[in-house]
Amino acid sequence: MKNYIKKDEWCIIEKDFHPEYNRVSESLFSIGNGRMGQRGNFEEQYSGDSLQGNYVAGIYYPDKTRVGWWKNGYPEYFAKVLNAPNWIGIDVFVDNDPLDLAQCEVVNFKRVLNMKEGYLKRSFIAKTPGGKDVKVNTRRFLSIVDDDCGVIRFSITPLNFDGKITMIPYIDADVKNEDANYDEKFWDVLEKKAHEQEAYISAKTKKLHFHVCCGMKYEIFRNGHKSDFESEGTVKEKYVAGKTILDCRQGEQIDLVKYTAVLSSLNHKTEDLLEHTRGELEKILAKGYDKLLEEQAWAWKKKWEWSDIEIKGDVAAQQGIRFNIFQLNQTYTGEDARLNIGPKGFTGEKYGGSTYWDTEAYCLPFYLSSAPPEVSRNLLLYRYRHLEKAIENAEKLGFKNGAALYPMVTMNGEECHNEWEITFEEIHRNGAIAHAILDYVNYTGDKDYLIEYGMEVLIAISRFWSQRVNFSEAKQKYVMLGVTGPNEYENNVNNNWYTSKIACWTMQYTMEVIRFVKESNRTRFAEISSKIAFRETDETDRWQEIIDNMYFPKDQEKGIFLQQEGYLDKVIKPVTEIPESEIPINQYWSWDRILRSCYIKQADVLQGMYFFEQEYDEDTIRRNYDFYEPLTVHESSLSPCIHSILAARLRYHDKAYEFYLRTARLDLDDYNNDTSDGCHVTSMAGTWMSVVYGFGGMRIIEGKLHINPFIPGKWQKYDFKILFRGVLLRIDVEGKTVGVRNHSDKEISVFLYGKEQKIGGRASISAFIE
Repeated sequence: MKNYIKKDEWCIIEKDFHPEYNRVSESLFSIGNGRMGQRGNFEEQYSGDSLQGNYVAGIYYPDKTRVGWWKNGYPEYFAKVLNAPNWIGIDVFVDNDPLDLAQCEVVNFKRVLNMKEGYLKRSFIAKTPGGKDVKVNTRRFLSIVDDDCGVIRFSITPLNFDGKITMIPYIDADVKNEDANYDEKFWDVLEKKAHEQEAYISAKTKKLHFHVCCGMKYEIFRNGHKSDFESEGTVKEKYVAGKTILDCRQGEQIDLVKYTAVLSSLNHKTEDLLEHTRGELEKILAKGYDKLLEEQAWAWKKKWEWSDIEIKGDVAAQQGIRFNIFQLNQTYTGEDARLNIGPKGFTGEKYGGSTYWDTEAYCLPFYLSSAPPEVSRNLLLYRYRHLEKAIENAEKLGFKNGAALYPMVTMNGEECHNEWEITFEEIHRNGAIAHAILDYVNYTGDKDYLIEYGMEVLIAISRFWSQRVNFSEAKQKYVMLGVTGPNEYENNVNNNWYTSKIACWTMQYTMEVIRFVKESNRTRFAEISSKIAFRETDETDRWQEIIDNMYFPKDQEKGIFLQQEGYLDKVIKPVTEIPESEIPINQYWSWDRILRSCYIKQADVLQGMYFFEQEYDEDTIRRNYDFYEPLTVHESSLSPCIHSILAARLRYHDKAYEFYLRTARLDLDDYNNDTSDGCHVTSMAGTWMSVVYGFGGMRIIEGKLHINPFIPGKWQKYDFKILFRGVLLRIDVEGKTVGVRNHSDKEISVFLYGKEQKIGGRASISAFIE
């Protein structure tokens, strides 16, 4: 665990230069705007350890699968969100010495991510090998107003000399992905131009032929005043630049303002890309740096008005939650239903940047509460539009008659993950997608979604479950063989409780939705039934038979559901008995040893307790929590938040806080020693859930909003916001009281500690904490 990030309520601050942690910092200081993103790399050249990363949403490459032993059904490729042309580059030479922090003596270094206003800034003094001292300040942001654009202000001041400073802003398309399976480069350059004070480069990806055009214009200021200057254009094979040599005096500040536009063929016709890139550059140049920065601050202010969580008395907790919310807001805006949320967002290459079940299980609740309903609807539509591919994925594995298996990893609906025990056994993801439909409808009241899209998806998933089980003559029950549950430290097990539970729940919920659609819109029901050849009686009878006769492993003596059949055959020892020098076990133990151990990577049975807590009394939840939590190593970023929420439900307040802090600061403190390859963006939504669902006790039960807050002992107060069915509520918890204020004109009914109360428009209620 690292502890070099300074604690602050609104900023992520690196004080002093830590080259040994540079990749971690590059992840933490990433910026994005939903359309594109960029790791916290330096603008100037850096010869030290670094992971260069620029990403354009939706642009990916099908890298050929690399496995030692090919199996039937393996995907042909693994999709990667590509490291796109580098637009931030500004090479700087002080007289003849390159400005390179790996080669210079560096003092007064400070890097700051301002989350309140959405920009990254940096300052330092560098002594070059030639003995020249320069002071540098940089500030950059990706505009969420003009979301094809990024802006950099790079300021340099000679401190102990008069001389020449050369500045070379550039765009470099000669980039690669560090995780390329065969060290292949994925971009071909089509066109490049470099004129006085501007340059453009157009490139396309291999295979899929996505096109991206990057353009830049730049200005020079001396001591704050715009200055005329000469520049020399440079064009190389995959590179365009402008070179400006400036005579500078000691103490004179030189600013280079670089305006960049990055447009893709996802949103523009290929033949119009260059013209539109020029148009975007002209627009932002006309606004100017100060106006763009002002608009950025205003746009982020509006985002925070809906999504902020304020904590008093605990700066570490406050910084953690805001960092998580900031990353979520800059990763996904919901404006484009073709896009989704990769586990690393725009912060790194790991996991290919593709879509996982994390979106439905963890991210959807955040966007339901903090954004207009069309944002969450687009997340569901993303899956609906991939339904035919999900059916094809199931067909490849031998399933028939419209059964759908949604992919473990995807960019276009097609499975592209190639670890057998994950890809073809971790099928519980199908259930998470079904559960997301319930969450959305329960939260928004948008039952039209079920009529237009939801029923069709649910039937396809239920068809899969009904074919995936088989009847055991020995048990006289239906069984689910050869699966991997959420705990990936167990592979190819039989009767994973959570997988069987969510399968049965999905079939039950599907039948409820079928009844609703039939009653509400018989014409649409008939239309869908005809389209998918749905045999209602035969298929629903089969589902009900499975539900009534599914085998669920349990231990009567302990009163717990067994994670899978035979789990108690393992040697059961708590995590506290593992030597600290062997944690995390995934970095020190063999895979064989992990598989034979009792240790759990993330919530498995407890994932089911979280999803379906209304079905179980508190004692049942407590017994399962008390048994499984001490066996959990939390080596998945998705684990601490679920345990925090359940601990809060059981009134284990100290435990709830401990897990909250771990999930909130997972990346900031690098708990699992893996922040260097990117932040855990999808699990960040779990941090929000830990506060709102955990400490705030928020639930939607049968379409009704319930709130049951408590306050962690270390906090003086906290507040959070919920956007529920068009009403924005703010919940304040302080001391022994809780207040709920309606910031909308519409009256709403809220259950506060189980008592229904109506809150009029612009009105508030309060109660003592129970």
